[in-house]
Amino acid sequence: MSDHGTMHGRSPAVWDDFVGAATAFLSSVARREGQTTYTELNRELTERTGRPGFNFDSQAERAAMGYLLGRVVEHTRPESGCMLSALVIYLGGNDPGSGFYALAKQLGLLSISASADERLTFWAAQVKGLHRHYAAVEPRS
Repeated sequence: MSDHGTMHGRSPAVWDDFVGAATAFLSSVARREGQTTYTELNRELTERTGRPGFNFDSQAERAAMGYLLGRVVEHTRPESGCMLSALVIYLGGNDPGSGFYALAKQLGLLSISASADERLTFWAAQVKGLHRHYAAVEPRS
C-alpha cells in the first residue's frame, strides 16, 4: 500500500494537512450539533488545505477517505471519547459508511456481531456524545 513514502498516493505531509483540516472542520460541525457529508468534508479539505481532494468515483480514493477518517478518530478519540467520523454521512443518506462500523468493531466499541439496530443505536450515541463534548470545548484558533 505504501510506495516511496506515500500512503494512498499522498505524502505524510499531505495526510497531516488533511487530518488537521478534517479535525478542525468536524469539530466545528460537532460544536454546532450538526452532521456533514463526505462531499462537504471533501470540499472543506480542498478549501482549507489548497490541495486536491478525493475522487469518489475511484474505489481507491474512497478507501483513502476512510483512511483519513480513521486517522482523525485516532487523533481525537482520546480527548472526546467518541468517534468524530460519526458526523460524516452519505449525501442523501442518514447514517455513516460501513467503514465507520468496521473501525468501531476494530476498536472494540461495537460487537462484531452487532445487528443493524445495535449499529444505529451505537452511531446515535456517538453523535450525541460528540455534540455534548464539543459544545463544552472552546474552539482552537
